[in-house]
Amino acid sequence: MRKLVVLFLMLASICFAQEIEKDDFSNEFSTKTESFDPLSGYNRSMTSFNHYVYLNIVAPTAKGYAKVVPEVARTGISNFIDNITFPIRFVNNLLQLKFAYAFEELGRFTINSTFGLAGLMDPATKMDLEKRDEDFGQTLAFYGIGEGFHIVLPFFGPSNLRDSIGLVADGYISPLTDMSSYGYKIPNNTEKTVAIQAIKFVNHSSLNQGKYEAFTKDAIDLYSLLKDAYNQRREKEIKE
Repeated sequence: MRKLVVLFLMLASICFAQEIEKDDFSNEFSTKTESFDPLSGYNRSMTSFNHYVYLNIVAPTAKGYAKVVPEVARTGISNFIDNITFPIRFVNNLLQLKFAYAFEELGRFTINSTFGLAGLMDPATKMDLEKRDEDFGQTLAFYGIGEGFHIVLPFFGPSNLRDSIGLVADGYISPLTDMSSYGYKIPNNTEKTVAIQAIKFVNHSSLNQGKYEAFTKDAIDLYSLLKDAYNQRREKEIKE
């Protein structure tokens, strides 16, 4: 049960992070697509619940956090998290045979871990070494695995069967969870994992204040809006 809680928190940080990237949302849902949705009733109820939690708990917490922690520090924390989760991107680029991208990721990690003060800064981007985001859900898609039915995870937002399985696999690779016993893991118990994921989530939200609210404020059908945005974004990411 404790491992399940950890997984849920991990999914939360990823899924909500995806929800509040306004720039991606602005041009990716001009048309709606029909899909197999056997959990529609549940998904709609959970979307409403998640929406309430975000507006009434997450957003106020992130706002208070932003008042206490300067933006430069929050940006440094974000850079550190991006840098330390390099194994997820590196492994999945290799699995998808994107060897140039994998070694670009390795170069980014090396430079940012040294000249970037353990990843708090991001000099690699200034050297035209781009972050190549790949996850195990995309890897499964690369090998022809379909997305399956849509799932809205409690507290965590839209996903699907394939991507939920992928997130579990990425959790075993991520240095920020205790889901495996790899030597590079930072937390060694559930409590530390929960704390790290909570900080990661709140920090990201603090750097994107108001974006989720602006995106959803005029929604006639919130569930369809978020579902379509998620599906179209994932389709774009898989094709890249």
